[in-house]
Amino acid sequence: MVAQSGAGTVSTKQARIAELARQMPGKAMCSLSHHMDQAWLHEAFRQTRKDGAVGVDGQSAAEYAADLGNNLRALEPRAKSGEYRAPPVRRAHIPKGDGSETRPIGVPTFEDKVLQRAVVMLLEPVYEQDFYDFSYGFRPGRSAHDALEALDRGLHELRGGWVLDVDIRSFFDSLDHEKLRQLLRQRVTDGVVVRLVGKWLNAGVLDGGVAVRAESGTPQGGVISPMLANIYLHEVLDVWWVQEVQPRLRGRSFLVRYADDFVMVFSEQEDALRVQRVLAKRFARFGLTLHPEKTRLVPFCRPPKSGGGSPTGSFDFLGFTHTWGRSRRGNWAVRRKTAKGRFTRALRTINQWLRSARHLPVEQQAIALGAKLRGHFQYYGILGNSVALSRFHYEVRCLWRKWLSRRSQRAYVTWDQMNRLLARYPLPPARLPWRSRQLWLANL
Repeated sequence: MVAQSGAGTVSTKQARIAELARQMPGKAMCSLSHHMDQAWLHEAFRQTRKDGAVGVDGQSAAEYAADLGNNLRALEPRAKSGEYRAPPVRRAHIPKGDGSETRPIGVPTFEDKVLQRAVVMLLEPVYEQDFYDFSYGFRPGRSAHDALEALDRGLHELRGGWVLDVDIRSFFDSLDHEKLRQLLRQRVTDGVVVRLVGKWLNAGVLDGGVAVRAESGTPQGGVISPMLANIYLHEVLDVWWVQEVQPRLRGRSFLVRYADDFVMVFSEQEDALRVQRVLAKRFARFGLTLHPEKTRLVPFCRPPKSGGGSPTGSFDFLGFTHTWGRSRRGNWAVRRKTAKGRFTRALRTINQWLRSARHLPVEQQAIALGAKLRGHFQYYGILGNSVALSRFHYEVRCLWRKWLSRRSQRAYVTWDQMNRLLARYPLPPARLPWRSRQLWLANL
């Protein structure tokens, strides 16, 4: 009952914070932390994922929830008085891109996740009044698919153009702590909130049993990190784009950003070249570096409707390769398919799992594989990507047969046997989610 009644109380408080933030554009909010009471912390606990990896203290969500009331009652005064000490995050490494590189991920303790979620719940109503519509990453009610749809609409309205595909090198490891604090204080000066953010920035990481403190960066994996990244890039990129860049351009343009992934699209090549020349300097002022090889200007003009011409370049955004291609009606349209690196990485992950789980009963393997396939189709199942989905489905079946055949020296599985097994334990079909199917039917 506490969590249910608390949820209504929290939403009312957040609405009030949002209203005050709208009434005070550009001014700092100095009183936020008094909203963070027990009901607020209970709601933060409810919204925190319970199935994540454990932090440096080894405490799981279930263990924390066993004495939830006392834990939250002890957490509130420690957080507000300054006694709370942010523990270092445990660092893990996951494959990045094609698997040749890894991305460091920070794993906070569960209590730290709850407190970070509580602070995010305070900051969201404030910054949602400031963030622009072309920013989609880690914001309530927005998703990567919304960003892809916005990009698709913009490209069709401009009939293509020049795409500045930008990659920020090690963004989460390069955030300047002092500049981030300055940007935060422009909108929030509440002492409790500012102090807690400072503690998380200075907490450091535990990598291989060695504690490391950094003067820059915020570890990916923390609940607070996406919010801090959006605050940083809102000032570094978004405000600069709206107030200084677009008023100086000759042609039309638009920007789509999802966290630190973004593309700029221009109708005029001259505008694109001008922005490309100054973009690196702008980011360098805030301690950020653009990847020289992955940041590129791509011609992406739509070929003429009648005869002649051929599709121009392609670019990757949010795991999809974008190209011009013919629709079913014969018109030029933006086609999107799973990026090669993402496709390979997903198959590699499933291959590694099948190798480690080949001793499990076939029924358990089928259930787990089904969950993995549904997750893949849910994200990559967009209009025009059905071929890649079908190929992925086929490759997964081949991998499953391969590892079933290696369960013992006499366990070779023929395709006839595999088809009978798939009839008994069917995998989810490679089809578009409901929303994408509706769009597909509308375009027939």
